Amino acid sequence: MPVVSTLAAPKQLARLGLGSHVQVHYQLQPHQLIEQTLQLNQGVLSDTGALCINTGQFTGRSPQDKFMVKDALTECSINWNNFNIPIDEQHFIQLKRKMIHYLNQRREVWIRDCQACADERYRFNIRVINEHPWSNLFAHNMFIRPGEDALENFNPEWLVIHAPGFKATPLEDGTRQENFAVLSFSHKTILIGGTAYTGEIKKGIFTILNYLMPKEENVLSMHCSANMGEAGDVAVFFGLSGTGKTTLSTHPSRKLIGDDEHGWAADGIFNFEGGCYAKCINLQAEKEPDIFNAIRPGALVENTRFYNGTQRINFNDGTVTENTRVSYPLHFIPNSEPSAKGGIPKNIFFLTCDAYGVLPPVSQLTPAQAMYHFISGYTAKVAGTETGICEPKSTFSACFGAPFMPLHPVQYAEMLGQKLKQHKVNVWLINTGWTGGCYGSGERISLAHTRAMVDAALNGSLQQVPYEQHPVFGMMVPQQCPGVPACLLNPRNTWKNPEAYDAQAKELAGQFRQNFSKYMRQVPEEIFFASPLADSKI
Repeated sequence: MPVVSTLAAPKQLARLGLGSHVQVHYQLQPHQLIEQTLQLNQGVLSDTGALCINTGQFTGRSPQDKFMVKDALTECSINWNNFNIPIDEQHFIQLKRKMIHYLNQRREVWIRDCQACADERYRFNIRVINEHPWSNLFAHNMFIRPGEDALENFNPEWLVIHAPGFKATPLEDGTRQENFAVLSFSHKTILIGGTAYTGEIKKGIFTILNYLMPKEENVLSMHCSANMGEAGDVAVFFGLSGTGKTTLSTHPSRKLIGDDEHGWAADGIFNFEGGCYAKCINLQAEKEPDIFNAIRPGALVENTRFYNGTQRINFNDGTVTENTRVSYPLHFIPNSEPSAKGGIPKNIFFLTCDAYGVLPPVSQLTPAQAMYHFISGYTAKVAGTETGICEPKSTFSACFGAPFMPLHPVQYAEMLGQKLKQHKVNVWLINTGWTGGCYGSGERISLAHTRAMVDAALNGSLQQVPYEQHPVFGMMVPQQCPGVPACLLNPRNTWKNPEAYDAQAKELAGQFRQNFSKYMRQVPEEIFFASPLADSKI
């Protein structure tokens, strides 16, 4: 049964465009949403009690189908490109009208009031309308859950309408195909249709924050995870999906602040969300116990399969997608930080999955190099994170999150650079990708070694060892690291053919320089001169 709420009053429903004949399930608890999902045959329970669902055709984001309304507010402020694709306001209005009409033909809808930004100074209210109960469970898990007092007079600032069953007509609606995500900053509304992939909901809100926080609040928005040590020292981990943000920030001796999206204000950082959205392909209890144990009643698991004849999830099965996911509230991690806030970061890690096996597994960057690598955002997209990606693929994604950044990358980079210099933050580049060769010939750097390198940076051990400069990329590479064989620290030593490494390093350096050429006129000289050398004598 739906929760009794003033939201069900005719005026409130009319304001949303929903008729009084539609049964509204408002602010249901997880167990209610799970029960309804099971009754509708839209999901099943695992042996640990987690709800397992299939998102259908789309098991990842579709960046080419995300649009932003181009109007007087956004025309000159958004960095229009292949990720920030313009759509006119009339198409937005038409799509919204069609979606509301579609929902009015449903017997029931699910509505949730929630919030973003753990720091109360920047918190804002969100109302999510879902076609399916399990999508509403995702919103419950991922966003901040307001208390009863906050719900009494809840005034939503942003509206999200998610209707996977509604399909656009591209020629009429201005979309590329039937699925879409359309954001309007003037109407403060996100429309998502034709796709059941829940990640579109959270990344829609993240995109909004990446526009509003730097522009209106002077807060640096970051695609990163974060944790905090016993002494209050904060570490931030930048990286695209699949590079290890969630895994490396979930640490037994450090409190998790958040796993994906944060803001950096003048006095510290804060989580944008209220939950975690972890990849679970090849998940093992021994390697990632906190994430493994979070898959329990209330968690939502996407696109996995069971072992035959059981309800036990086979995390190694990627036949549906390599981008299997689980969402759960932050407090499902035992040593999470309840406030989801922390002080000024002491260490920042740029995580890159280098498919070429060129970059060192750990290296330290100067502020100028940090700015260069931040703007470059080099990594390899991991299979399944986006539609059409079937294996690791080298890419450059500005600010380690270009698809979610409405402003020009240099604007975010300048804010980061100012903070790095002001607070003298240590910046480390961590390669979680390949060693001993490129993808297909080398092997993935072990998680145990990566953890040891991160721990050595956090506890100060890497400040006590000798370094050598990489001859092509210029970063300083430690020659020793506790818990890591010294031969692994210099990537050239791991290749059977050092000359092949040299050729590959120069090739990758050329890719960096070519990618960065589009920013040359907008960055200070110190950042340009931090680029890798084109004709290094290795």
